[in-house]
Amino acid sequence: MSASSPTTSHPALPRRRRLAVLISGSGTNLQALIDAQNTPALPNTSIVLVLSNRKAAHGLVRATSASPPIPTAYLALQPYLRHNPGKTREDYDLELARIVVRAKPDVVVLAGWMHIVSESFLEVLRGHHKIEDESRTPGDSDNDENPISTGPIPVINIHPALPGQFDGANAIQRGYEAFQRGEVDRLGVMVHRVVAEVDRGEPLIVREVPIEKGESIEVYEERLHSVEWEIIVQATKRVLDEVKPMPPSEGNGIDSDDRVEKP
Repeated sequence: MSASSPTTSHPALPRRRRLAVLISGSGTNLQALIDAQNTPALPNTSIVLVLSNRKAAHGLVRATSASPPIPTAYLALQPYLRHNPGKTREDYDLELARIVVRAKPDVVVLAGWMHIVSESFLEVLRGHHKIEDESRTPGDSDNDENPISTGPIPVINIHPALPGQFDGANAIQRGYEAFQRGEVDRLGVMVHRVVAEVDRGEPLIVREVPIEKGESIEVYEERLHSVEWEIIVQATKRVLDEVKPMPPSEGNGIDSDDRVEKP
C-alpha cells in the first residue's frame, strides 16, 4: 500500500488594491500613478478605471496605452444634460458616482479633475447613499432597484497650493503672481481628502516648492509638477494603507472582472 502524497496548501494572495483616477487634462499625475502601480511605491495595486469629463483629455490616451490597457470612461456635464432632458447637475454627479463605484475601487484619486464634486457624489462614495445600477435589469437580483452596494471609499485630490492659500481653479498662476507681487513668501502643493468645500479637506501631504523672484512661471510650474508626481503616489499609498483590505481573491489575487462599461 503506497503512502499518499502530502497535500501542499498555498496561501491565497492578497486581493490587489484598486484605484479609480479622475482626470480632465494631460494626465501627468495619472502617469505618475501608472508608473508606480504594482511597484514598491504602490505594491499590489492596479488602476482599474480612468474617468474623464473631457473627451479630448490626453490622460485617456495614457490609460489606453498603458500595459495592460486601463479601462476608461468619459462623461461631461453639458453633453449629459443635453442628452437627458430634465436631468440636473445632481443627476450628473450621481451618474459619475455610479461609474466609479461600479469599478469597485479602494481609493479614488482626483488627479487634475477640473469639476467640483458635490456632496451627492461624496455621499455615495461614503456609503451613505445607495444608487441603482442601471446596467442591470430588474430580474438580475431579488431587489428590483438593483442598488450598488459600497462601503466608504476615500477620495483624495492633488492641489497646487498650500492649505488655505489659493483654493479653486488657476492656483498655479494665482500663486505665482501673488509671490512676484510680494503678497506671499512661500508656495507649494498638497494632497488632501476631498470634502464638499473646495480644497478644504484634511491635508495628507504638504510640500513647499521653491520659487525665485523674476523667474518665469514655466520654470516654477515645471518644478511644482515634479513635486506633484512624487506626493500623489505617496499620499495614495498612505490612504491605501489605511483602508482595510478586502478578503483574498481566489487564485492569483487579481479580480477576474476589471472591465468597466463605458456610459
